[in-house]
Amino acid sequence: MPPRMIAHVLQVALGGAIGASARYLTGIALVRAFGHTGFPLGVITVNVVGSFLMGLFVGLAAQRGLTHLSPLVATGILGGFTTFSAFSLEAVTLWERGATGLAAAYVAGNVCLSIAALFAGLALMRSVA
Repeated sequence: MPPRMIAHVLQVALGGAIGASARYLTGIALVRAFGHTGFPLGVITVNVVGSFLMGLFVGLAAQRGLTHLSPLVATGILGGFTTFSAFSLEAVTLWERGATGLAAAYVAGNVCLSIAALFAGLALMRSVA
């Protein structure tokens, strides 16, 4: 692996550890603040906050020439905090490029296929166990 790629992988790994830890701590903080609500408040919070932060970062990086920080911040920290932020960025990128049909298919496909895949995985494991 070329040295530049190794550096990017290490940035993603470091950022991922930071983001995943932040996601975990956010969930704990919300349970402490609101108790167990029966609604996945932690997940929706990190998805919305992470998507907002992704928008801020992408806009700032483009304006200030900071795209070299994308492996650390976008893929690592925000991807570790919530992969939904990366999903949101891809959907918006398709939309902004004028590929609205493709954006809609991407959103519907991700949501529907991911839920279907989860059901399939559960069904498979339940049939084996």
